[in-house]
Amino acid sequence: MVLIALRRLGRCARLLALLLPAAGAGAAPLEQVTLQLKHRHQFQFAGYYAALEQGYFREAGLDVRLLEGSDGNEPERAVLAGHAAYGVGSSSLLLARLAGKPLVVLGVVFQHSPYALAMRQSGGEPDIQRIAGKRVMIGSLTDELTHADELLAYLKKEGVPSYRLQRVEHSYNPEDLVNGKVDAQSIYITNEPDLMDRLGFAYDLYTPRAAGIDFYGDNLFTSERELADHPRRVQAFRAASMRGWQYAMGHQEELAELILNKYSRRNDRQHLLYEARQMVPLVQPVLVEIGYMNPARWRHIADVYADLGLLPKGANFDGFLYQGDDGGARLKWLYRVLGGVGALLALAAAFHFSLLARERRRAEETIRKGELRFRTMFEAAPMGIALIDAASGEFRDVNPRYLAIAGRAQDELKASSWQAISHPDDAAAEREQMAGLNAGRVGGYKLSKRLLRPDGAVVWVDASVAAIGVAGGGRQQHLCMIEDVTEKRAAEALIWQQANFDALTELPNRRMFHDRLAHDIVNSRRDGTRVAILFIDLDHFKEVNDTLGHHQGDILLIDAARRIGACVRASDTVARLGGDEFTVILPELAGLERVEQIAQHIIDSLLAPFALGQEQAFVSASIGITLFPDDGVDIEDLLKHADQAMYAAKGAGRNRFSYFTPALQVAAQNRMRLTNDLRGALKGGQLELYYQPIVHLRSGRIHKAEALIRWNHPQRGLVSPLEFIPLAEASGLIIDIGEWVFQQSLQWAKRWRREHHPEFQVSINQSPLEFQREDGGYQGWQSQLRAHGLAGQSLVVEITEGLLLDANSAVTDKLLQLRDAGIQVALDDFGTGYSSLSYLKKFDIDYLKIDRSFTRNLAPESSDMALSDAIIVMAHKLGLRVIAEGGETEQQRALLAGAGCDYGQGYLFARPMPAEQFDALLKAQPAAD
Repeated sequence: MVLIALRRLGRCARLLALLLPAAGAGAAPLEQVTLQLKHRHQFQFAGYYAALEQGYFREAGLDVRLLEGSDGNEPERAVLAGHAAYGVGSSSLLLARLAGKPLVVLGVVFQHSPYALAMRQSGGEPDIQRIAGKRVMIGSLTDELTHADELLAYLKKEGVPSYRLQRVEHSYNPEDLVNGKVDAQSIYITNEPDLMDRLGFAYDLYTPRAAGIDFYGDNLFTSERELADHPRRVQAFRAASMRGWQYAMGHQEELAELILNKYSRRNDRQHLLYEARQMVPLVQPVLVEIGYMNPARWRHIADVYADLGLLPKGANFDGFLYQGDDGGARLKWLYRVLGGVGALLALAAAFHFSLLARERRRAEETIRKGELRFRTMFEAAPMGIALIDAASGEFRDVNPRYLAIAGRAQDELKASSWQAISHPDDAAAEREQMAGLNAGRVGGYKLSKRLLRPDGAVVWVDASVAAIGVAGGGRQQHLCMIEDVTEKRAAEALIWQQANFDALTELPNRRMFHDRLAHDIVNSRRDGTRVAILFIDLDHFKEVNDTLGHHQGDILLIDAARRIGACVRASDTVARLGGDEFTVILPELAGLERVEQIAQHIIDSLLAPFALGQEQAFVSASIGITLFPDDGVDIEDLLKHADQAMYAAKGAGRNRFSYFTPALQVAAQNRMRLTNDLRGALKGGQLELYYQPIVHLRSGRIHKAEALIRWNHPQRGLVSPLEFIPLAEASGLIIDIGEWVFQQSLQWAKRWRREHHPEFQVSINQSPLEFQREDGGYQGWQSQLRAHGLAGQSLVVEITEGLLLDANSAVTDKLLQLRDAGIQVALDDFGTGYSSLSYLKKFDIDYLKIDRSFTRNLAPESSDMALSDAIIVMAHKLGLRVIAEGGETEQQRALLAGAGCDYGQGYLFARPMPAEQFDALLKAQPAAD
């Protein structure tokens, strides 16, 4: 019976072979089909490249051609026209289907859409409402069936419908957003953010998912004609494509290299890997089977389109989603024949033969699945895995990740050994570990090591090696697993560098300085030697920054660091604490001669001119010196005493060094006490404003007054502003003091404009710290002027020219606020700094004040007279008025008046005086003609 059944089964098999098409590699030529992509080649289409490269399309009997796209709708047009059998499209395919276009979605690649809106950062919290009224690039203006639908739905839901936007035709160039051509732009979060980050552009991202609008991204689709004519081809193409995507998401670096070598070099490797990393949470290859489609998600998309008015509510999209192929009705009868044959065979076979065959198959299947599972895990593992011969060190089996890390082909690596690819400096230590492993003293070991690639590149890896037994007495092998940690180590090294070294000068920073000083102090205690600390401050560096700009200042600091480093030994430490402050540690001192030699060498070195582009700058150095253990036993005291010694050097005339003495400590304590006293001076009514008249030289009448602050200290008496203003600036009290000066000046300006002259002005000096503060600035002054019924011209703000030479946005904003309020601006001490006249035409300046250094020795035919005359002529040509400070003689007044100077201020007219006394002076002046 069994023989009869087998003969009948053979006849059925021959009949089936005649009916079914021949299969196999040589049975039929490959079918040629075309896939139309949405855009140009990039990692967005990596799955299709992988399907080609790995032979998945070829195994499916397909010869696939990939075409680049120029816009998002090109795949739809190409498939409908028959130029391509398959395409990659967005969720707008649903709109096309319900518009009557016979399109069918085969599978979803991006479970979440990559589309988003990028907008320039404003400095505040991200707010999508800022986009209203702005110039925006969202999709094509001529073809609405693009990703515009998704983003417009999002904006509509956020209360910003499309009619509130200034839509601009999309250029797909992120530089249009960076350069300000538009205010917002639709982008791929997998692509443009990397390009904008490289340009240093600060942006905010807004995604429709934040409002619950969750569209699918790239979808593989075809036409109803292709599905009807070639159902098996559709099924094979879809399966090969999704298989390719699974491979691509697990081999990102390999696919990046493939794209660069075979498809496009438009983007570099770093960008392709950025794109790959950003795609992972969108594709979700681990959580969701690639290609999976949820009809409920498509219903959600249809509902969003309905809200936009693009589809009717509850639209039916039957036939839009691919359901797979049942094999064809024409073959159903063959399956019935096969079923009958199988039943006949089962009845004919002996019971015991059946059991044995089933058990054998089960065992074979278990073994096959186990081997397949191991091979799959081995091949797809994210870390490098290799089997190494214990005796020779040669590679027996290697997975793709190991090959990628080592930078070698499989044949090349298998012909090599672990010693040959290891860095020579690491191989010796690992040989000892390997010897212990071979001898059975250890079961495994871990270490960090370097691998050498053929191109000379060095790769850091964390390696784990373990001995594995071999059945049947075979050669012992080791299992080696490695992970590439090159980037991690580089990041850690960068973090350490940034934490311990100054980014500008590459000198040790404050943290590293403290560590090294602590180490040298420990050695000093042990050896009985001294340690010297030099605290170096560059004299006049602020003037360089203010006049030539911070960039040139940075160049000077780099050169200064180089010069200081050249003055000391390699065992000494030079550090930058911040700004223009440097320190030097001189350990292992036997005497003070070397300290003084090095200090003087540094001073002499820094006196040489600094070349800054087309300019030269000159600075000097003030150095404070303190000794361990003579001047302190801990780091804090030593630094504090060195700082005090440095200020003593500055006070003695700069360009010199000074040792710490107890007298310096007393002076520092006095400064601290004076600062504390100043904190209570304002509330205690100890501050007072004096006013010095500013006289119109031609008429001799007082038109203006400068408000000058005085401090009547309860114990010290009158404290000079030169002494307490720097303390107020250093402590931040200058802000409150400046506001008090404004209030007092406002009261007297109001009185004097009412009682003496309606255009009388009071000038107020502004510290750079007041002028550059980040609060509301002068807007509060405007409201107070209005409350008192005063015009802005009641006040003049006096600033120094250093503020304007490197004016940042805060300074520019303050000047605009003054102009808007009508408050005039005077430039004090003009001509004493590194003057740059360009700011005189750039900013709204009303008065120039000639410094007293020009007028002090003013005489006919003198150079001071020539300079003053030139300043006056230049100012008048620019529409500015001139105030000369320091006038003390009648001759000086006559010379200045003859040169056309508008106003004079000095002891010739009057000294600064209290407000009541100044008021009496105004009342006593003769009435105007």
